[in-house]
Amino acid sequence: MSAPPDPLRHLDAELDILDRERLLRAPGPPSRANLLDLCSNDYLGYASEPWPALNARSGAGASRLVTGNHGAHEDAENTLADWLGADAALLFSSGYAANVGVITALAGPGDLIVSDALNHASIIDGSRLSGARVQVVPHRDSGAVEAALAGGSTSRRRWVITESYFSMDGDSPDLPALRASCERHDAALIVDEAHALGVFGPEGRGLCAAAAVRPDVLIGTAGKALGLHGAFVVGSRALRLWLWNRARSFVFSTGVSPSLASAIAQRTVRARDDGAGRDRLHRASRRIREGLAALGAARVQDGEGPIIPWLLGDEAAALALSRRLAEQGVVVAAIRPPTVAIGASRLRITASASLHEHDVERALRAFREAVGKG
Repeated sequence: MSAPPDPLRHLDAELDILDRERLLRAPGPPSRANLLDLCSNDYLGYASEPWPALNARSGAGASRLVTGNHGAHEDAENTLADWLGADAALLFSSGYAANVGVITALAGPGDLIVSDALNHASIIDGSRLSGARVQVVPHRDSGAVEAALAGGSTSRRRWVITESYFSMDGDSPDLPALRASCERHDAALIVDEAHALGVFGPEGRGLCAAAAVRPDVLIGTAGKALGLHGAFVVGSRALRLWLWNRARSFVFSTGVSPSLASAIAQRTVRARDDGAGRDRLHRASRRIREGLAALGAARVQDGEGPIIPWLLGDEAAALALSRRLAEQGVVVAAIRPPTVAIGASRLRITASASLHEHDVERALRAFREAVGKG
């Protein structure tokens, strides 16, 4: 008797198509100590350090609505809320889970979501799943946001969603203008500060704090500057209680490890007080931008901070340059569709407070060699 056909047999052909289009991703080798990593989101350099000494459970044991709520969770949430000047916070398992959970819990049919064209995939997916009408506006176009809100006056509720520091372009919206538009049109402002917390603003409290803007919902992550894992939402106590009841990615997930929650509390305090680390980070960022601009690298003059896009356009060009750098021991990933738009492939270079001056100069030498200007 012959074996039944493999119901997943189409995957080989689909993978071949991705490979021909230079869009196939496969796991690379584990990191080695002698490699210079310039594509991590470990902005303050904490992730390479050993796990903090903790006296907490390894697992929550259940959803926090059942028996998985532990004191370490609440300590971390209180520490985060205090740092960010909010009434309350709630931990999620990841930034993706936080964005999807928040948006689907708050927005619904009859609502209008105004979303920046370059918002993260988790924001896009949460908006689609919410059932609300989604109006995508051009990147960083506060006038388009104003017009969309004005045209959505009959919507049940209105939501403006943006990143504060865009993960692929290293630029920022006009947060005060967005806040003002929301106030004029009775809309709520949701800001994803994943890449800004720990990096910008007083005590590393992000770009909203730097601009004296208070969003209605702020989303952050422990997986970037804090060097850990997980995410959180901060805002009012009513927001926290609503998410506790209605954010499906929270309600139907085992609570994050209490030991992780304890580490988040420790790292939050450390990041708050790490002005010296932020100074090192921004010095390294400026030097890398200056060196790349001298090479004529496209787009590196735009924006500020540790995310430095080197726009190359073509997928093959981005892959080839990434490989030439890897041959010199410098790791910079080629970012290709669907992460970015077709024709916008790039190297996404990131700086870190852990980069010493000799590391930055090594990277710039590698860039010069890779483009034949060494």
